[in-house]
Amino acid sequence: MRWPWQRRRELPPVPQVTEAVERRWMLPRTLIVLLSVIAVFAVLILLSQVASFLAPVFLGFNLVIAVMPLQQWLLRIGAPRMVAALASLLTVYAFLLALLWSIYWSVQSLVTELPGYSARFNAMYRDVLAWLETLGVSQDEALEQLQSAFSPSAIAGAVGALASDAGSALAFVATLFVVVFFLAWDSVQLPERMQRIAVTNPGMVRGIDRFAAGVQRYWVVTTLFGLIVSALDLVALMLLGVPLALVWAVFAFVTNYIPNVGFVLGVIPPTLMALLANGPINALATAILFSVINFVMQSLVQPKVAGDAVGVTPATSFLSLLVWAFALGPIGALLALPSTLAVKTLLIDPDPRLAWASKLMSSKLDAPPGGKLGRAVAPGVRPRAEGSPQIR
Repeated sequence: MRWPWQRRRELPPVPQVTEAVERRWMLPRTLIVLLSVIAVFAVLILLSQVASFLAPVFLGFNLVIAVMPLQQWLLRIGAPRMVAALASLLTVYAFLLALLWSIYWSVQSLVTELPGYSARFNAMYRDVLAWLETLGVSQDEALEQLQSAFSPSAIAGAVGALASDAGSALAFVATLFVVVFFLAWDSVQLPERMQRIAVTNPGMVRGIDRFAAGVQRYWVVTTLFGLIVSALDLVALMLLGVPLALVWAVFAFVTNYIPNVGFVLGVIPPTLMALLANGPINALATAILFSVINFVMQSLVQPKVAGDAVGVTPATSFLSLLVWAFALGPIGALLALPSTLAVKTLLIDPDPRLAWASKLMSSKLDAPPGGKLGRAVAPGVRPRAEGSPQIR
């Protein structure tokens, strides 16, 4: 027995494009390339203008897709849909709150620990002044420079910029939480919606499914590398005797979600703490060892593994960071690979004329295996022999 939407329907005939029509619409190749480049730059500039809205929305999509296997597992074991949606929502919220709390805990630990090193800081301050005098800079000139750097106008400007950044961050987080809330509730019916779409657009379902599977693999790989980097940093900091080693290891895990430049943010607090607690030699060793571990893992190994997991080459992975950081701002570096995967699977792969671009970007050139249309968001959708899907 079949429901009305499951009845076999004859696909409409594909219109044939004659050679005359092709010639009529054919443009010189140089003009096509120029127009394509102009269109790409125009789209990127447009995205940069709406990045404050688009970035949290797309990040919310990513997080909801990443936890969708948990939701599908709950549905398969017979859990009510409301329970499955609530579990997905709480999982994403717990992940976000854990990241925010880790940042707060790291900063709070640094602020609490610094007053205990005030004597050491004063001694270092006097040593710096003495060193500057050997270079011909008097103490009065150094104090004048410090006063200009910490003048009321300079402090007011820095506080204003910090308040603006904090306001933008709060708006981003608030938008992200609202987007995740609505997407988590809607995602329960996503498999059924994909099955309806597959009746008339099986290629679209395949593209969405490849995108969802790639996003899930990307977040798994990124999280696993974050744990590995954090563990290596913890061992290195403990060997060097840096105070609050666990705090800085957790902070390194958080900054690992910022590709390529995250280790720069993560190396500053432990280096400062090593300088105050153990001296400049230990601080230099901390900065070098910390940077080597994080740079090698985050900037060399992780892009290769994450690119393979998503299905793009390492060069595409690196260039994606530059392009999407320009288009979406700092959060674009985090969403670089998912954004590239969305463009590839939804816009490039379905167009036979862009097969060359797909092969150029893909890390694997093998043909996709047959079987189920849906694996990540629409399990149970199988293609029929004639090319249209059959819904179980």
